[in-house]
Amino acid sequence: MRVGQVPLYQAKAEFFRMLGHPVRIRVLELLQDGPKPVRDLLAAIEIEPSSLSQQLAVLRRSGIVTSTRTGSTVVYELAGGDVAELMRAARRILTEMLAGQHELLEELREAEPERAVR
Repeated sequence: MRVGQVPLYQAKAEFFRMLGHPVRIRVLELLQDGPKPVRDLLAAIEIEPSSLSQQLAVLRRSGIVTSTRTGSTVVYELAGGDVAELMRAARRILTEMLAGQHELLEELREAEPERAVR
């Protein structure tokens, strides 16, 4: 391996770290439906404009979103369809995990011995 090359597993870890902020995830979810101006993102997320700007900059630098400016309006969109697929896959995985936890909780409740009434 040459100096400066990053192993694939490390690059993947850095990618997921970049995604590891609730505002960034929310932005990506909102952009699944198509391009959105910053004002719409602000209305949906309800955070300070400077905080949103900071998180959008991280997503833009990573190449996961792109932006275009028309006059004073900046519009963001996903850089590719794979990001939307990743968000859908994450939703499916979480749904399965939570369903499994719900099933375990039900099993625990059913296994609990009846409390004697005194």
